[in-house]
Amino acid sequence: MKTFASLIASLAMLAGSLFLGGCASTTASSTEPLLSAAGFTSRTPENAKQQELYNQLTPYKVQRGEYKGKVMYAYKDEKKGVAYVGDEAAYQRYQKLAVERRIARDNYEAAQMNRDFAYGWYGAYGPYYGYGYPVRRW
Repeated sequence: MKTFASLIASLAMLAGSLFLGGCASTTASSTEPLLSAAGFTSRTPENAKQQELYNQLTPYKVQRGEYKGKVMYAYKDEKKGVAYVGDEAAYQRYQKLAVERRIARDNYEAAQMNRDFAYGWYGAYGPYYGYGYPVRRW
């Protein structure tokens, strides 16, 4: 009995770590397509001055700055060694896309929860639905 309980516990820990690891890896990798769709351009540092500015950026975070009197936004991707650079209009489009994506994800999760909670409520599918027993048809 102890080995069965320890097997279940280890499987639960493995599933939890995979779930949390998957969530952590999707946040950074899902930002770049949104930035590109919003009009940010991917730039690789080409000289010493650009490399110095690139090194000052916080990785995986959109940051605001000024260049020649214009407001610019930059996102540093350390893994790829590039910076996504855009202006105010591109940043506004990025924010809009991010909100739309968040709303779509929340709606999907709500629909999944509604479907999951609907199973078995008030006898909607009968007491044995899904357990290999035949479903009664009236």
